[in-house]
Amino acid sequence: MIDTPKDKPLHICASSDCDCGLTRRDFLRLSALATASVASPLLFAGDAMAQQGPKGDDQPVKIGYLPITDATPLLVAHARKMFEAEGLQAETPRMFRSWAQIVEAFVAGQVNVIHLLSPATLWVRYGSKFPAKVVAWNHVNGSALTVANNINKVSDLGGSTFAIPFWYSIHNILLQQILTANGLTAVTRPRNAPIKANEVNLIVLAPAEMVSALASKAIAGYIVAEPFNAAAENAGIGKILRFSGDVWKNHACCVTFLSERDITTRPEWAQKVTNAIVKAQLWTRSNQVDTAKLLANSGEHRYTPHPLQVLTKVLATTDYATYEKKGLIVHKDWQQRRIDFQPYPFASYTEELVRAIGRTKVEGDTSFLTKLNPKFAARDLVDDRFMRKAINSVGGPSVFGLPANLMRTETVAV
Repeated sequence: MIDTPKDKPLHICASSDCDCGLTRRDFLRLSALATASVASPLLFAGDAMAQQGPKGDDQPVKIGYLPITDATPLLVAHARKMFEAEGLQAETPRMFRSWAQIVEAFVAGQVNVIHLLSPATLWVRYGSKFPAKVVAWNHVNGSALTVANNINKVSDLGGSTFAIPFWYSIHNILLQQILTANGLTAVTRPRNAPIKANEVNLIVLAPAEMVSALASKAIAGYIVAEPFNAAAENAGIGKILRFSGDVWKNHACCVTFLSERDITTRPEWAQKVTNAIVKAQLWTRSNQVDTAKLLANSGEHRYTPHPLQVLTKVLATTDYATYEKKGLIVHKDWQQRRIDFQPYPFASYTEELVRAIGRTKVEGDTSFLTKLNPKFAARDLVDDRFMRKAINSVGGPSVFGLPANLMRTETVAV
């Protein structure tokens, strides 16, 4: 991992055609959330909405999601009426374009069950001080580093611009580890500024814009959740250089995030939400093709704009032989799936996550990270009470291939 240099001024775009990925509106939204004096009205507004809304199990499940495979458990639970089976009502899920938008909607109380990048939950709880907790992992692995076809190794990225979906993302963390291991330095340069041969300029780009940006050669590559990596492969626009799960074994990417008010005042509701998510993941593990059909743009619900072929490539492909022959799989003995589903939020992961993001270049005010103790965060950010009950209700940890004691050691190897 790299030592973090002093942050440079964040490039803010006013124009819609800029490829920096963070519009002025998005920046103002995030700035408002990250500044306590400005965020307070938003927090109070969220509290007010929660107080005025239905009590107990009468509160409907209002899902917010991005069109990526990380949202699979929430969407499967909705499509298969698993929330209703738990005695809950569920509204039609709302799709958002960016992480900034989904966080804003969550804080405002417009949605109450979201999937969020695991490092972003640290920023929301400790940076913006919005009281929310992780109750489940949505999946493991499920991301990759995709590059233009003329790039054959990481060192070829020197002097180029590369996209990440969010500063607080596992993608940013892993990318910077990979760059450092290959003698490159992550920087943030203004648009059209020169980039040195040993530097890679990072920009934030909404996942939905990454494939087109790569096709237009505005960027040399990106690291993001599926199926945008598979989409570039299938279209012949780019190729995968490394899978994220081949760097951090069975890492979380997105997690299920609930407000602390809902957890405290509606514990039975939170338990039922968690139950549905666990059952959705268990079903998905055994029904990968059907899951792809459910999420596809040709499906009944049209949850995502992605074709069935692309989603099937991600969800139903287990054979890494082609990638192994190309030398893209470094840790063959890990026996990774491109994406897999297990919902338990390991404390060891959160601890390592706090240490890792603290050593990663992140734009904006990161002072809260210097005070954040990894063990404290693992206890305070994550509430695994509901998950333990939910897993036991479907047969215990073994049904997900997890150790009985629900403990593990993190394995990170570039």
